[in-house]
Amino acid sequence: MNNYNPSQKIWKRFKRNRLALGGLIFILLLVIIGVLGYLITPDKTPYANTMRLQLNNKKPGRTFDFLIISKNKVKQVGCFDKMIYGQEAEYKSIPISSYRLAKNVVEVNKYIGDDEQPEKTIYSLTSLCAQCTQKSNLANIEQIFKQHHVYTQTFYLGTDMYGRDLLSRLILGIRVSLSVGLVAVLISLFIGVSLGAVAGYFGGKTDAAISWFMNVIWSLPSLLLVIAISFALGKGFWQIFIAVGLSTWVDVARLVRGQVMALKEIEFVEASKALGFSTTRTIAKHILPNIAGPILVVASANFASAILLETGLSFLGFGAQPPMPSWGSMIKEHYGYIIMDAAYLAILPGLAIMLTVYAFNVLAIGLRDAFDVKGQNVNV
Repeated sequence: MNNYNPSQKIWKRFKRNRLALGGLIFILLLVIIGVLGYLITPDKTPYANTMRLQLNNKKPGRTFDFLIISKNKVKQVGCFDKMIYGQEAEYKSIPISSYRLAKNVVEVNKYIGDDEQPEKTIYSLTSLCAQCTQKSNLANIEQIFKQHHVYTQTFYLGTDMYGRDLLSRLILGIRVSLSVGLVAVLISLFIGVSLGAVAGYFGGKTDAAISWFMNVIWSLPSLLLVIAISFALGKGFWQIFIAVGLSTWVDVARLVRGQVMALKEIEFVEASKALGFSTTRTIAKHILPNIAGPILVVASANFASAILLETGLSFLGFGAQPPMPSWGSMIKEHYGYIIMDAAYLAILPGLAIMLTVYAFNVLAIGLRDAFDVKGQNVNV
């Protein structure tokens, strides 16, 4: 007798779809990057919001030297807090073209633009580097000064219109999109499964009332509905969770209603009723586990829809508010550069949205094919 393990068979069928498996790997990679957050971003300040206007719209791969001109008194946070919230900047620095140490001063050429002459400024060596004055050897002073007060930073994806590191903000934007998608899907599952199961199980007037309500919500454009809910709840990050969740539950409810109507006359449901089990237990323990596959498929598709809705809201100004990085708000800030020589400022977050939504869509298709056992050969 062959051991029949449904989960293993579903996984084997899913693995055959290379595109869906690639989408799952891409999503897992995004989750890992999003969780690590500030631990891997070049700019570790909260929201990666370090602005240097003289470095705005710099091309990917540009490298600049920076001079530390003062130390900030900030509280050092632990690794977990740093991963979640970031770390306040420990010093204030400025981009420079060059510097030269004289007897008791530092002559600095501040970087103010590629087409501009550097701005020459003189700083007291004592005020910048107290430990340097204790060294009589000029070579030692230069070595200590360079080690503690000069550093180099490479902007791998360039900088945005405010001189912020684009790579850091793209990484943090993963958190916004995935968290909105996750919470919105959980809200939509809770509402959709509850209403769909009640409508499908009881039928009659209950089904008619819930179906009428679903049709009303279904007839409203999702983006307009989300905007209306956002107006009622106000702008903000947490409000967008609720707004998107309340606009994506109808798909789940319609699916669950149909599946429950098909299963409620099956023998094991009739046996549950005959044994005197409550309606809640019959639905939760005997019906819903048998439709978990289709629910998972529509949840994956809703995840992609939630990301698109959040992006649209952020683009319109109703989503995550500045300075919180969001892919939609990044496109909003830089879409005017598409016709200029800095189109990548809008293309990169747009590409991130496209790849993420595509990954969830192919994952949903792979799950649909894996859970659909019709036409499959089952060994008994």
